[in-house]
Amino acid sequence: MNPLAVVFLALSIVIVWGGMVTSILFLRHRPELPEYPPGAVDDDRESAGIIEHDT
Repeated sequence: MNPLAVVFLALSIVIVWGGMVTSILFLRHRPELPEYPPGAVDDDRESAGIIEHDT
């Protein structure tokens, strides 16, 4: 491997693992939403019919 490939490999590893560590730390700090957005809890889609598209 040439040095440029090693640099890009190290950069991609830092980005992927850094994102995972950041996500874990964020979820440990705020595990759940304080309230759900409108329509999320009482979403009544099951009683609605099948969506039909004219194609």
